[in-house]
Order: sequence, then structure tokens, then C-alpha cells
Amino acid sequence: KKDKLPKKLKSGLLLFENTSEVIRAEKILQKEGYKIKVVGPPPEIRKGCDLAIEIPLVEVIGILNLLKSQGIEPLDFIPFSENEILKPVDLFQVKDFGNYLMVRAANMKITVDKKTLVIVNISGGGCPDVPYLASILVGVNLNDNFSPKELAHTLCGYALHLAFEKAKKLLCSES
Repeated sequence: KKDKLPKKLKSGLLLFENTSEVIRAEKILQKEGYKIKVVGPPPEIRKGCDLAIEIPLVEVIGILNLLKSQGIEPLDFIPFSENEILKPVDLFQVKDFGNYLMVRAANMKITVDKKTLVIVNISGGGCPDVPYLASILVGVNLNDNFSPKELAHTLCGYALHLAFEKAKKLLCSES
């Protein structure tokens, strides 16, 4: 019997209650080798948290079983096609200011000195942990063995981790 799903239906979004669940699920799925991506769900389908995990449709059963075995149950799974209006929102925006590069991920911005690779500013958010995270991150070199993800438990903290990783990818690969 042929699969009756449209040919372009290749991905889906797992929606979660909170950011901590997204962070845990991402870690588990990446450790198991799944090709996933944390994205912003379109506003029309958003439930719970402002982040979702995009997964390949063919992997949904295995992924759901794995997450359930680890005590994580997504609120919902929404399949979508490549051409569908309900596409996930890209979390990143990059702006070059000459000597500085600003990377925005969701609601958080990280600005880095392009020559020294040192973080010079953190802004955005609205979460209670942003001042704490900023106090730790300003002055950190992107090449330091450090990840904001270890400190992140809110959407802002997680978005800051994503911005940090994107800045590192963009700037550290050039040097």
C-alpha cells in the first residue's frame, strides 16, 4: 500500500510546554543522532513554549518513543509541507556593524568584537535571568570553552545560547 501523505510532507514540529523541555529533548535527540532543528513555531499553532523542534516526519514514532522513555511528552506534533504557510520561523538575524557583529536569536541579541572575538554586549529578553547571563557573558571570548546552554532554563537563556553558537560559527570559522 502506498503512503497517502503528500510527497512534500517531510517535516513536523514538536510543541512543548516549556523551554526546559525543549532543551532536554534537543539534547536527548542530538545525542541519539537525530537530525533536528530548534525553531520558533508559527504563531497560529503555538502552544506552551515559544520554541519547537522540527523533526523529519519519517522519524516521528522513534522520536516520540525515545522522548517518552525519558519522561518528556510533547504537547503536540504538527506535520507541515515545504510550501505550507505554517512554516517555522527562522530564529536568526545577523547584522554587521564594521568592527562588531550582532547576532539576534529570537528575542536575544549578542554583539561581538570581530577582531578579538570578545562579547561586548548582551541585550533583549524580558526573562529574569538576562542580567545574570549578561554579567557572565560580557567579556567572554567565543573561543573559550564555554556554553551559555549550561546556564539556560528560560526562553531568553536558550535564545542567548543559540545566538552565541551562531556568532561562534560565523566568526570562529573565519579566523
